[in-house]
Amino acid sequence: MIEDIKKACEVMAAGGIILYPTDTIWGIGCDATNEEAVRRVYELKRRADNKAMLVLMDSEAKLNGYVSEIPDIAWDLIQVADKPLTIIYSGAKNLALALLGEDGSVGIRITTEEFSKKLCERFRKPLVSTSANVSGEPSPANFEEISDTIKSGVDYIVKYRQDDKTKATPSSIIKLGAGGLVQVIR
Repeated sequence: MIEDIKKACEVMAAGGIILYPTDTIWGIGCDATNEEAVRRVYELKRRADNKAMLVLMDSEAKLNGYVSEIPDIAWDLIQVADKPLTIIYSGAKNLALALLGEDGSVGIRITTEEFSKKLCERFRKPLVSTSANVSGEPSPANFEEISDTIKSGVDYIVKYRQDDKTKATPSSIIKLGAGGLVQVIR
């Protein structure tokens, strides 16, 4: 695992994109602050660039560096979540503009899964985490289900957990709005 993390960080630091296991499904990732790397992920997924992608972080302490104002309820939601939870925040900052929703929002998930958490810690920047599929196709539940198109389009494929056949599922998604509005997306 340590060699995978080291290599993945080297690739992302050079502007590359990776295929890696997360706390949910396998993801395509890159430096979430690198506009060109984010553009490459959109191209690989054949995804319209007006569809935002989420960001993965290892600690809620880092949220203030990427969100202008964090509603109090966000802290409570992070603490009580018993499964992976992506929260959409208004007022994103210091991230590649292509990641943001048309309203300037960004979806962020704090990962507690061992590999993705250590990867985020070592990289010291947020990572893009978007499902490892071409847009419109089903999200792969495990590594075995990832298409050759995706595998051949990334700069590095993490070896860790490739043999794990556990069927993973995407995170829950909640959008936080003005005045404490909470909207469940998924």
